[in-house]
Amino acid sequence: MGRAQPMGAAPWGRAAKRLHTGLQALGLAADADTETRLLSYLETLARWNRVFNLTAIHDPEDMVERHILDSLAILPHLPTGRLLDMGSGAGLPGIPIAVLQARRSVTLLDRSRKRMDFLTEVVARLALTQVALAHGRVEDHAPEAPYAVITARAFASLNDIALSAGRLLAQGGVIAAMKGALPTEELATVAPPFTIQAVHALEVPGLAAKRHLVVLARDP
Repeated sequence: MGRAQPMGAAPWGRAAKRLHTGLQALGLAADADTETRLLSYLETLARWNRVFNLTAIHDPEDMVERHILDSLAILPHLPTGRLLDMGSGAGLPGIPIAVLQARRSVTLLDRSRKRMDFLTEVVARLALTQVALAHGRVEDHAPEAPYAVITARAFASLNDIALSAGRLLAQGGVIAAMKGALPTEELATVAPPFTIQAVHALEVPGLAAKRHLVVLARDP
């Protein structure tokens, strides 16, 4: 499949190339349109970031690695089904996942109105018809149906995530918590009815920092 064309200025051209090679390294199939939509998301984020502090990362290539590729590195470890991205912030990892997996129902939950306004524009611009937006706290979230997977990126400790979102899991569902270095102390705090199903060391193309995905399950 073709590669997304560089979008204007040189930094975005380099970012387009970095995205293409990074997706290949992750073994993810993405056509030119998908790559262009991912870059459009980052360009929208960069534009909003000039007024609102949505992310501390400004360089386009760094955004590709630390936002897009970092988010998509967890895909091989996620079950199918409805996904809740709790504390979604700038839409990570929910937006990149929704772009790659158009058939997956994704809900982006965040308590900040500013961030929800940004996500509203992104969802409309990228025509992500399978994405729903939920404004509020996870403790107050009342979905029509439970979720097969709940993602959390730099949200809280493992035990706090489980206590806040565990009630929203479908039978057999999992919480996928994205962490940096192996959170040894946090792993020890996970208490029944939740158990650690798996811990995955992630390889994010171009990123030297350590990344881990902790998968929590709830006992029947």
